Amino acid sequence: MLGLKLPTDPRWVNIVEKNIEEILTDHAFCEQKATSTAISIIVSFPEYTELIQEMVALVKEEISHFKMVHDKIIERGWTLGRDRKDDYVIQLVKFFPKGGSRRDQLVHRLLYAALIEARSCERFRLLSEELQDKELATFYRSLMASEANHYTMFLGFARKYGNKKEVDTKWQQLLEYEAKIISTLGTSEAIHG
Repeated sequence: MLGLKLPTDPRWVNIVEKNIEEILTDHAFCEQKATSTAISIIVSFPEYTELIQEMVALVKEEISHFKMVHDKIIERGWTLGRDRKDDYVIQLVKFFPKGGSRRDQLVHRLLYAALIEARSCERFRLLSEELQDKELATFYRSLMASEANHYTMFLGFARKYGNKKEVDTKWQQLLEYEAKIISTLGTSEAIHG
């Protein structure tokens, strides 16, 4: 369903389980960045009314997810650690050239967002199925559907605002590129790492 070209190695969960505090901190910042992305789209592309309406709803949802993850951190007696670079996203956003028309810039941002949500969904599924911590496994299962919905929403808007054939070609190329990135990761307790 997600179209990812390279699935995450299930052994990644073994790395996560050795440092649950770290994955929760990383996850909290992923939710924060997702909130920021939605706000950035609102600020950058205010003329797309339907998109703005969805981004407002997304801001509310993503910040509530941040709170849910932060609550998990607090429940376990920890505090939110510091944010760190997301090498996955840093590499991913190098795919499309900078510049171009406003429409191209919007489509590219939507495709990046769709792919990040798709990979998050895939990772959450893996955590929900493989984590020994059943409470966290259930938590990740509950978030998985949201990530899938975000993925389809972003991809749908990219197809709506761009030329569908061109968007689908770009999407396939981006998926191939992402597979190369993900093949070098999976060695850290990070949602995309």
